[in-house]
Amino acid sequence: MTEAVRASSTGGDAKKRAARTRTETRRAPSAYYWMVWPAVIAFAFFHTLPVVVGIFFSFTNYPGYGDWNFVGLSNYLNLFKDDRVLHAYGFSFLFAIVATILTNVISLAIALGLNAKIKARNFWRGVYFVPYVLAILVIGYVFQFFFSNSLPKILAGVPLFADNILTNETWAWTAIVGLAVWQACAFSIIIYLSGLQTIPAELYEAASIDGAKPARQFWSITFPLIGAFFTINIVLSLRGFLQVFEQIVALTNGGPGTATESVTLLIFRGGFSGGEFAYQSANAVIFFIVITIVSLLQFRVLQRREADF
Repeated sequence: MTEAVRASSTGGDAKKRAARTRTETRRAPSAYYWMVWPAVIAFAFFHTLPVVVGIFFSFTNYPGYGDWNFVGLSNYLNLFKDDRVLHAYGFSFLFAIVATILTNVISLAIALGLNAKIKARNFWRGVYFVPYVLAILVIGYVFQFFFSNSLPKILAGVPLFADNILTNETWAWTAIVGLAVWQACAFSIIIYLSGLQTIPAELYEAASIDGAKPARQFWSITFPLIGAFFTINIVLSLRGFLQVFEQIVALTNGGPGTATESVTLLIFRGGFSGGEFAYQSANAVIFFIVITIVSLLQFRVLQRREADF
């Protein structure tokens, strides 16, 4: 009887200790809150609060100074009637789609090459990552000089490049694509390399034994197994290219005329120097919704084809 009581008491103590351990595990150390809360407050003050203020003013006629009045949904309705706004959205999507395709095709090709057994592989990885750490405005002005001065001399016999392509209303956007892709490939290559290194070498050995050629190995093994990395690259690339700004400012500043004016450049120009603060705030809200929807659709579609091993 005494042993039964002692066992029952021991079991009860064990349960209490387990419950106390679970409670202590769930309770974060006080140092955690001292580190997290300053970051949360700073984020709310410098990001969330300005967003809320911008949404509020999007329902007014505030020009950025002076008095203002509520106008309801007028700003949002007028956006769909504004040819300049519609052109900016069309240009941004065309630019983003072309740049995203080129970036991922080129990056994946380079990553496959770097992942192979080549000499000084780590050195070349560093070389390809350099564009990502350079200031885009500085590089942009270097590219501007190249397109406006060097290229016309080098390709003087080619009609398209005989003159400054940046002043060509039809083809100026291709120069911006070239700069954007050149820089974006650096980050995408690193992502693809990370994905390629997760694929077991035994799969390729087994495929080789079965007689699979390199092209078949790529489509049947490599591409399916880096599906998650492909999804991340596509989503980040398209989202980033839709918000293109610095490259345009450095090369064309939206010209010739408004031929290369993106949504972000239009919001900046109209909101901060064009007396359209409220109107462009509404444009920014719409643009945020568009980017969110596009990103969610990409995840929904692309994640279906991801493979696991």
